[in-house]
Amino acid sequence: MSPEVGSSTDRFLLTGKVALVTGGSRGLGREMVLAFASAGADVVISSRNVDACAELAQQVIQETGRNALAVGCHVGHWDELPGLLDAAYDRFGRLDVLVNNAGKSPLYPSLTDVDERLWDSVLAVNLKGPFRLTALAGARMAAGEGGSIINISSTAAAHPRPDVIPYAAAKAGLNAITAGFALAYGPDVRVNAIMAGPFLTDISKAWDMEAFGRRARTHGLRRGGRPDEIVGAALYLASDASSFTTGAVLAVDGGVPK
Repeated sequence: MSPEVGSSTDRFLLTGKVALVTGGSRGLGREMVLAFASAGADVVISSRNVDACAELAQQVIQETGRNALAVGCHVGHWDELPGLLDAAYDRFGRLDVLVNNAGKSPLYPSLTDVDERLWDSVLAVNLKGPFRLTALAGARMAAGEGGSIINISSTAAAHPRPDVIPYAAAKAGLNAITAGFALAYGPDVRVNAIMAGPFLTDISKAWDMEAFGRRARTHGLRRGGRPDEIVGAALYLASDASSFTTGAVLAVDGGVPK
């Protein structure tokens, strides 16, 4: 993506770009889809729930006038990922921004109850899928006009609690492959990560909010994030505003103690 743009505010625009967001039908993914479209991008919205993706696609078209494509895909299934990219290129002829946002962190009663199926499913969605999709998309971007890839990581990668160890391991791996892919596909493809802290999405409904409140009191902002508060970092990394940023892991966590 070229750094040669106009005013400082123009640098955050995505006019003429195409962005694909996995896990894009709800939560942080939904907010990024809407923000990218509002900034001028056509969007590809992907998740396992294609009906929810299609509903959001209609909202994007009606509210922003941008084109939107809904594609059902399970990112943990290796063989589905080439088809997801093909759908984007078949519709739009290009891909400029990829956000690996889909994730999962199922609850488990104890560490000895973590079986192989749970472990494999968590690693598949949070690490294996992003690796494969980044490899495929990055190669096509590098052969074309370049692009930006954003991995949505988690502060669990640096602060693993006992109740999220498989998830934390996957996100630590995601941080590692972010740095590796930045070297592999530079200089034309930038690869960065957002290390997200606690956001109050629909997933937070399963949290022990009393325990969360105690933890949040130790954070700089003393609260969880609103889903739309991911947008500033996502637009920065997706756009030419971050033209000299690659291989970075940007914490957006409300001041979780380091």
